Parts: sequence; C-alpha cells; structure tokens
Amino acid sequence: MSSLAGTSIDVVGGGFGGLSTACYLADADADVRVLEKNGQLGGRAARFSEDGFRFDMGPSWYLMPDVFERFFGHFGKAPEDYYRLERLDPHYRIFFKDGDEVDVPADRDAVREIFESYEDGAGEAFDEYLAESESNYELAMENFVYEDRPRLRDWVDLDVIKAAPVGLKLLGNMQGHVEDYFENPKLQQIMQYTLVFLGGAPHNTPALYNMMSHVDFNLGVHYPVSNGEGDQIGGFGAVVDAMVDLGEELGVEYVTDAPVAEITRRKEGFLVATEDGTEYNPDLVVSDADYAHTERDLLPEHERQHDDDYWDSKTYAPSAFLLYLGVEGDVDELAHHTLVLPDDWDPHFEQIFDDPQWPDDPAYYVCVPSETDETVVPDGDHSNLFVLVPIAPDLEDGPEVRKQYRDEVLADMAEHTGVDVRDRIAYEKQFSVSEFADRYNSIQGTALGLAHTLRQTALLRPPHRSDAVDGLYYTGSFTTPGIGVPMCLISGQHTADAILADT
Repeated sequence: MSSLAGTSIDVVGGGFGGLSTACYLADADADVRVLEKNGQLGGRAARFSEDGFRFDMGPSWYLMPDVFERFFGHFGKAPEDYYRLERLDPHYRIFFKDGDEVDVPADRDAVREIFESYEDGAGEAFDEYLAESESNYELAMENFVYEDRPRLRDWVDLDVIKAAPVGLKLLGNMQGHVEDYFENPKLQQIMQYTLVFLGGAPHNTPALYNMMSHVDFNLGVHYPVSNGEGDQIGGFGAVVDAMVDLGEELGVEYVTDAPVAEITRRKEGFLVATEDGTEYNPDLVVSDADYAHTERDLLPEHERQHDDDYWDSKTYAPSAFLLYLGVEGDVDELAHHTLVLPDDWDPHFEQIFDDPQWPDDPAYYVCVPSETDETVVPDGDHSNLFVLVPIAPDLEDGPEVRKQYRDEVLADMAEHTGVDVRDRIAYEKQFSVSEFADRYNSIQGTALGLAHTLRQTALLRPPHRSDAVDGLYYTGSFTTPGIGVPMCLISGQHTADAILADT
C-alpha cells in the first residue's frame, strides 16, 4: 500500500467499517483517530453485562471466516493471533410452527439427507444449488465485492464480462430462484433465512445472493472466543477487541464518548467538533456514522450530496424488537442459534416492507450463547438468550405496544419450542426502533442500513467518496459492498483505497 505519511485522518464512528478503515489507513502511515459516540467501540457489536449475564447486543452469527482471514492477513496477522473459532454443530435449529423441528448439522452429507427426506430429489437439487452457490460466491467476491466498481464505466471490464452470468442474477429475485430447485416451502425457507442478515425479503433480494448458501453450508457457522488472559471473552466482542488491538499496534488513536456534532470543510482540511466543544482539524474525514445522519445532521446544507427526498425514497433494512433475557435454569430445547418460522412467512415480510406494522405471526431468531459459552451466565444454573424479531423501521414502539408484543412473542416461543421462560426471567432488557435511532443515529431506527434490493446493490448504493466535499469519505453498511460484518470489513479497504487513489 502507498504511503499517507503526514496525513491526519479522523474516522467518525467505531463500527466495523470504521475500525477496518482505520487499520488500513494507519498501515499506510496516516495519523488516524477514531471518534466514537458511545462508551465502547464496535458500533452495533456492543456488549453489556448485568447481574452476571453478558450479552452481545448486535451481530451473533460469525459467517464468512475467509473474509476475516483476508482482513487480518493484509497486516501479516491471522484471526487466531487474537481469537479462536468454535464451529457450531448444529449450525442452527429450526422450529416450524406446524410442530416440525429440524437441526441443520455441520456435516453437509447429513444436510443432504435431511433435504431428501422432505422432498424426493431434493438431495440432488441441494448439491446442484450449492455448486452454483459456491461458483457464484467465488466469482462475486472476486469481481463485485473485493473489487469496488463505483462508476458505470468500471463495469465495462473483461473480468466483469467473464462473470456476466453471475451479474445477470441481479435481474431475478431469490424467491423465484429457489423455487427452480425446491418445491417444499420449508426447504425454500432454509435456503433463504440468511436474507435476514442482508436486510431483505425473498421477493426483493437479488438472486445473486444465493451465494449465501455456500457461506452457510460449506464455510460453516462459528463462535469466536478471545485468546486473552484471564476471562476468555466469547462472541463478537472478541472480534471487536481483536480489531482494536490491531489498530493500536498500527498506531490508531481511539476516543470514546465523543459524539460528533459538526463536520465542516475548511480552506485547509476540516473542522470536526464534538458535542462537548472539542475541536479537531484533520486533513481528511471518513464517516462510519449512519450515512443519512452524517449528511443531514453533521454537514452544512451546501455540503450534502442528497436531500431529504433521496433518503425518504430508500428501502431500509428491518429494525428489530430485541429481548435480552437472563433466565434461571436451562433451555436445552434451544440450540445456540434457533429459528422459529411460521408455515407462511410472506405476511411477516409484507408487514416489514409493504404494509409496515407489528407482525401478527412473526418469524424470529433466538440466540442462546450459554449453550456454547458458560462465561456468559453467572453460574451453570442459568441461561443467556436474546430474542430478535425483525420489524419494519420507523414503527412506533412505545411501552404499551412493547409490553403487548413481548408477551405475545414469549407465549409463541413457549408454544412452538416448548421453552417457557416467563416465570424464570432473572434479568430483562428491551431494545427496539427507538434505541437504534438514539444509540446509533440510525435513520428510521433501521438495525442494518440500506436493504440489498435490486436498486440498492453495487454501484447503486451511496458512494465511498463524497460528491460534494473533497476529502470526505464514507464507509460501512450504507456503502459497497453492503450489510453485514464481513461486508463492512471489506468496505473499510474500499474506502482506504479510494483515499490512496485520490491522494
């Protein structure tokens, strides 16, 4: 990487995009400072402890280990220098609300047999689907993910032409694509549940994202545990700590409890002011804060790329209704990752994207890290779990509707998984639309950012470079390649590359 020696750069926001960008820029000899609004780094991958229970507040599925290996490898490191991975088996458990239950094991041949048991010929179709998924993953990662193509002319390229069959899959949606392989609706759901991590629905997510099945079934689902001395911290907090440690080794300065109130271009460099009146004067600025918040709340009006109509016209990924629960006793009926799915999940997606309201019959996710990691509970006679229900962004989520929905979800979990925690809750915390907006300055309280719809994929996402302000750049889930921790790591490299190219 070329040198940025003598260049000072402030990164606003310490989520995965910001932490990644900071490492790449520091590795290029820039003087890098990360300004984080909250009291800890990691953005949505925050964690908290209460009454002996320790919770990851955000990401909990460690997917695409190859991306993490590539990130640390750039700096001559490896993930195992900081944390180890435990492969989960089963990857996850599914409770269908018709009473059916299935574990999805780590062994691919066992998964094939499960598919065949649901539908004659589905085992062979599973092999064919995964072969295509793996091919699409390799082509897409090389040509459309690791390679940033922010302008239309960047797509007139021999490598893109060679990968054209993958690109053409953008023209279909995941529902139609999966139906070409499987008739059984349960198998269709299994092949599409990862869309939740992309902030989309089967009818609005491009078929290109069938590559996520390769991520699931071939690359596996893992749980990270730190290599630190003393208490071994597991979960995504271990990954955040690893990136912060790497950044410190590279010379990054971190400032927490520093909410930025203003970013203004000066004749020489920038003014970056925090809410307590502290002023910084970097040469360049990278924002990992919510893109819309940066433009609408931090920049002067004449330095914005987009008006309010632009942001109001976008399709945002779901928000979430989250319950963090410390429970007395065990919940062994649940796996580390558990999905509870209705017979027909289309109404739930419709109530997110088409007719926003609290879902009547939700599909939801339950994470039970205490099934893998005993350090997340005060002692062995307790369980740690959080329940996540995807909901529409911008919903009203006052106390009354939360209480009603909380009771409905816990009753639903008791009915369909056999785990009734209502009389065993020792600790409870809720987090929803309002908290996403307040804690992360997230537009409409979305949990993830811009959904991966056809019109919001690749070069149709907001750019890494500001079109209005020289020296201002963006990173994170609003930019390419998009939503999810691995994508934000890659986004950091794209942003750093853009700065190097411009400098």
